[in-house]
Amino acid sequence: MSGFLFVVPPFAGHVNPTIGVAAELVRRGHRVAWAGPPYAVEPLVGASATVFPCAARGAVDPRAPAPDAWSPPPEQQGAAALMSLWEHCLEPLAEAMAPGVLAAVREFRPDVLVADQQALAGGLVAERLGIPWATSATTSAESTALAGTPQLRAWLDGRIQDLRRRVGVRNDRSDPRRSDHLVLMFTTEALAGPAGRFGAQVRLVGPSLAPRPRAGGFPWHRLDGARPTVLITLGTVSGDAGARFLPACAAAVRERSGAVQAVIADPSGTVRDTGDGILVLPHVPQLTLLERCSAVLCHGGHNTVCEALWHGLPLVVAPVRYDQPVIASQVVRAGAGLRVRFRHATADRIGAALDAVLGEPRFRAAARGVGESFRAAGGAAAAASHLGRLAARTAAIRARAR
Repeated sequence: MSGFLFVVPPFAGHVNPTIGVAAELVRRGHRVAWAGPPYAVEPLVGASATVFPCAARGAVDPRAPAPDAWSPPPEQQGAAALMSLWEHCLEPLAEAMAPGVLAAVREFRPDVLVADQQALAGGLVAERLGIPWATSATTSAESTALAGTPQLRAWLDGRIQDLRRRVGVRNDRSDPRRSDHLVLMFTTEALAGPAGRFGAQVRLVGPSLAPRPRAGGFPWHRLDGARPTVLITLGTVSGDAGARFLPACAAAVRERSGAVQAVIADPSGTVRDTGDGILVLPHVPQLTLLERCSAVLCHGGHNTVCEALWHGLPLVVAPVRYDQPVIASQVVRAGAGLRVRFRHATADRIGAALDAVLGEPRFRAAARGVGESFRAAGGAAAAASHLGRLAARTAAIRARAR
């Protein structure tokens, strides 16, 4: 059997897809370990998992309590936000993680390294040591529209070249965001579009939704079974961006409180829980809650969108930054929801969009169609099979070289 080392950043949405894949590899008899910031990774992968420590709290921005707490100023959008993400988050994180990844490889001795697309240290160390590696792509957007203009591409190429030198990688052609051997993309053509445009090494495997412990303490008794429930969330990396948007969402629901109710995930405490069709909590058991929902209003984060579509739920998407506008466009193109402008969305516009996705059957039908494509793609099992084949090819090449 083979050994697989998953290199992940301190972002829950990037760790979660690897959990199901790792569990399937273990079920098939393989060795599995993780390399990443332990304070963020260990609570997600479980106490029995092997986690090699990489990067400490504050490695990205000393003003933030942890790398995953970093967020650009709310006024930064588009290319400016992406550039800020690279300069102040992804590059410092890669430099901080690289020594730990190097130590993990030398101790664990994996046959294949699996690096998240934002854990740049994984690909860099794999190239430095000559280890076959695969990319875990939690979003398809970084392979398409996030390439941006020629000027932005040139800027990113320059940053990657400089990062290679700082980490000690001599190969100036490798891209730590994207393996030449295998890219596992957790989506399908039904959402992301034709697979051919992503590259020959890309495999669309659908979402990997690992079972999560059922969270206790959620006030299920406050949900009225006679009214449809909408989950409203801006994910975990939008900072204070919801200070105006979430209250507008709450106002839209209150105007319809006789016909609809909402659960709002609001870690910032912006919205008051007044009980009139609105339940506000800092965090929610999202996968469990989606089983009780009729629609989702979100920021267009890839994981939230895929989890909603997996459950056949139509969406209202208000993208904030990064890959979110691309994912929102995918939802609209698939017919599974509507897009509203985050900065200009009023309670009236949000309410009208909710009325449409809840009242027009075509949105739910399209969402169910995408969800069916997710299940057919195989998810974690398909990803594990592709990784197993990469390990087998590597073993065969090594055997012939002896």
